[in-house]
Amino acid sequence: MRKKPFLIATDMEGVLTPEVWINVARRTGIEKLKLTTRDINNYDKLMRYRLRILAEHKIKLSDIRAVIATMEPLPGAKTYLDWIRANYELIILSDTFYEFARPFMKKLGYPTLFCHTLETDKNNMIIDYHLRIKDGKKKAVLNLKKLGFKVMAIGDSYNDTTMLKAADQGLLFKAPPAVKKEFPRFPTAETYTEAKKIIKQTV
Repeated sequence: MRKKPFLIATDMEGVLTPEVWINVARRTGIEKLKLTTRDINNYDKLMRYRLRILAEHKIKLSDIRAVIATMEPLPGAKTYLDWIRANYELIILSDTFYEFARPFMKKLGYPTLFCHTLETDKNNMIIDYHLRIKDGKKKAVLNLKKLGFKVMAIGDSYNDTTMLKAADQGLLFKAPPAVKKEFPRFPTAETYTEAKKIIKQTV
């Protein structure tokens, strides 16, 4: 029987890297910026909320980039990605922004990343964000399946669940209890070793 080529579509923040906004919150002392897609499932509502806080506290893109420059991928993430790329196809599908993610991509060996973009004014203030395409994670997975791939999707948050549903197999990685409870159909992993085991069983 012919086997389809196997592709893993994985989220970035919370799966491969720390959450950028949580680290910005810690550095600035602005607790309200700790909210992520683990807490709010409406992405536009979350981003509008963040943009208001940034404007209120006059936090620029350069300030956020300064925080990102101090951050490293999660322990073991690079080795885990290297293993995936040596054995299967890989694409990172994230709701982060290219303006945030490039330093991480360098540290992770430049994997392919599909995400979004930010808009700034002349003073380097973030004034808007632009989705590459609405519900891009789900649509990417659906179209990768149309291209003949067997797709496994890996994520940790509410905004990942549509791509997990669209994939041939979904996996929740270090997901919060509320997400795991709401989506019990997906297997869960707390470590890269556990994730690799589930990946091998899925191929």
